[in-house]
Amino acid sequence: MKAGKSQLIWGAVAAVVVAAAGFFIFRAVFDSKPKVSYREYRPEIGAIRQMVSTTATIKPQNRLEIKSPVGGRIDRILVKEGEFVKKGQVLALVSSTERAALLDAATQKGQSEIDYWNKVYNQTALISPIDGQVIVSSLNPGQTITTSDAVLVLSDRLIVQADVDETDIGNVKVGQKARISLDAYADIRVEGGVDHIYYESTLVNNVNIYHVDILPLTVPEVFRSGMSANIDIIVKEKENVLTLPLAAVKSRNGRSFVLTRAAAPDSVRRVPVRLGLQDDNNVEILSGLSASDVVVVTEKAFVLPKDNGGSNPFLPQPRRERQKRGE
Repeated sequence: MKAGKSQLIWGAVAAVVVAAAGFFIFRAVFDSKPKVSYREYRPEIGAIRQMVSTTATIKPQNRLEIKSPVGGRIDRILVKEGEFVKKGQVLALVSSTERAALLDAATQKGQSEIDYWNKVYNQTALISPIDGQVIVSSLNPGQTITTSDAVLVLSDRLIVQADVDETDIGNVKVGQKARISLDAYADIRVEGGVDHIYYESTLVNNVNIYHVDILPLTVPEVFRSGMSANIDIIVKEKENVLTLPLAAVKSRNGRSFVLTRAAAPDSVRRVPVRLGLQDDNNVEILSGLSASDVVVVTEKAFVLPKDNGGSNPFLPQPRRERQKRGE
């Protein structure tokens, strides 16, 4: 009986300890209050641009392979890779298979025989059909070629071909401004314009992509065919408009509003606003605010209550406290 009564007493004491600890934890949590602070935003007069951003590749607008009309051997290549050429300029000289064979045989008979065949059997000249730039020159004099081999490759001009998602292509129009940046040269920015929108789409990762040709206003020397680029196509833009950071604008039930300080301390009032263009960071304010207004956004921080001198009698106490009580 005594053992049973002792267990009952100790069980009751344990229940009281648990209940008391739970009470103190409950009071500590619910006595803590969120501390409200405000971040201020001020409307500014500036420009805002709605853009379509995507990736792109530098390519020749017209890539032209220069091939020999006859099979044979390259005698001379008269231009270098990267060189600009004019229409009608001679790019290379080729000996046909028969001429090359005759000249090889003439070398065994002396210089006079070589001079004879050079005079009566002319080389085939490869002539540039356009004004452009040599972008590929991979063959050397002495190499044997066929009519299917490209001796040189010309480009009339380099463009930037952007890949635009079908969800954005409806906003892109010929003539819109664009900004070009290169992955290889992050400090270079080039202005350009939309020159052509392709009519046929390409399926990439189950998404319809439309190619858009961007024509740069200037072509830096570092531009190379095949380089990766990033494109920002300016769909709409406005100058000298009132803008506000997107973080300062709230929306509820399809209506937009901002918070401004009210007369009472630490209180705010809701002001409806009408929005216009927006970019990744800012939005145009059409009505509801002026440049002199101050917009606030509430920020709540959870703060634990300060120690008011109370203590939990069920927790271990420092030795000094026990000595004060004469324990």
